[in-house]
Amino acid sequence: MRPAGTGAAGLMAGVERGAAMGDGMSEEPEPDPYAVALVRGGPRAAVTVAVLALRLRGAVEAGRPGTMRTARAPAPTGHPPERSAHPLERAVHASLYRPAGMGELLRRTRVRQALAQLRTELSEAGTLRTFPPGPTLAARRLLRRTRAERPLPTGREGLSRHDVLLAVALHGAAALTLLEPRFAVDAGLVGRGGTADKGLLPHSWGGGCGGGYTDGGGSDPGSG
Repeated sequence: MRPAGTGAAGLMAGVERGAAMGDGMSEEPEPDPYAVALVRGGPRAAVTVAVLALRLRGAVEAGRPGTMRTARAPAPTGHPPERSAHPLERAVHASLYRPAGMGELLRRTRVRQALAQLRTELSEAGTLRTFPPGPTLAARRLLRRTRAERPLPTGREGLSRHDVLLAVALHGAAALTLLEPRFAVDAGLVGRGGTADKGLLPHSWGGGCGGGYTDGGGSDPGSG
């Protein structure tokens, strides 16, 4: 059993919020990609995972260079995202009422509110500090261990939707450009159109637009 305060209700908080849980077969819940991304790379990383989740549902596509928009064609599953989707995912979808790049998306009210709620949950779980803002030491250690246990995949083959989201949550731009390269560039999540979550922006947990901490376990392999 992990000690309290390592994110039992946050970083290692079961499966994606709303995913089917009920088989009672697993003693160790799957990490929550949204919480993992927020702890590793800050708000931008968490929103990147939400955008990718919507992309995998067919609910979001790249718009004009460097922007995202809701998909024009009906998605095969969940368009708009079903109620079981993570609140951040639903907030991002609702916030793309008009196309936006990542910077604009992070400033939209519903996304900021969803990020604030996720930060509150992680703070209550002992995963994030409120002052100075950022991950706790226990959370950073747990993150490093999780990254070591789940190295960067070599491709999409055999990966579930959760696996893809978690890989991007743990490894950032390196995983995103490997698993969804065309969309990542066209939507401005990586490359000249966007900084993704490479830590190129000031760390800003309160403002919703910051990069992430880097402590050896939080930096993106091969970035920059």
